[in-house]
Amino acid sequence: DHYRRRCKLRAPCCNEVFYCRFCHDGSQNHTMNRHHVRAVICVTCDKEQPPSAECIYCATVFGAYFCGVCNLFDDDVGKEQFHCEKCGICRVGGRENFFHCDTCGACYSTELQGNHICVPNSMQRDCPICYEFLFDSLEAPQVLRCGHTIHRKCLESYSAHGGYTCPLCNASVCDMRAAWGVLDEEIQHTPMPAELICQVAVLCNDCHKISKAAYHALGLKCSACGSYNTRRV
Repeated sequence: DHYRRRCKLRAPCCNEVFYCRFCHDGSQNHTMNRHHVRAVICVTCDKEQPPSAECIYCATVFGAYFCGVCNLFDDDVGKEQFHCEKCGICRVGGRENFFHCDTCGACYSTELQGNHICVPNSMQRDCPICYEFLFDSLEAPQVLRCGHTIHRKCLESYSAHGGYTCPLCNASVCDMRAAWGVLDEEIQHTPMPAELICQVAVLCNDCHKISKAAYHALGLKCSACGSYNTRRV
């Protein structure tokens, strides 16, 4: 179900045979290292042999796409697979559409080249929502404005349930200026009692500056950037 191919892999960890590492990982209590595979079995002639693009016995092509580093075979070239030497694994989506960020340690869309905040090894961690390891996940990642990464589908679900801040650093995950404008109007039309009118110190989760804000029960506005994503200090 994971790949269209005409060979099976001999798992180097347990010596069992599976169509792919995902089939292996889903049925075992350990994971298979794709780089350590040393034998494949042709599904046409059932002969075991070292990994290669085609069967050395019957010439069956194991997959239209073949990577000898990752031992990846796949007929579905519509995925536009490519091997990234710096990542050490194969990616999908077309090499021309991605660049490798050396600081973040992963391939990102070219739309983010020179247009994102770098967080060292940001992909070498678990998704803060589902806790699946991000680096080699099959799910598409989303780079947040703060530079942290999360699964795109997890972000969509999180946002649909009212989440608007990064689960790791609390920075806003999207442009909140429209929401802050609405809050400005609500505060303007909701005066506080005289005994509660005062200035309080706040730390902004967006610009990370400490400033003074007029106290209000509906929100505390950062005087540096205008965000209400703040907390009292």
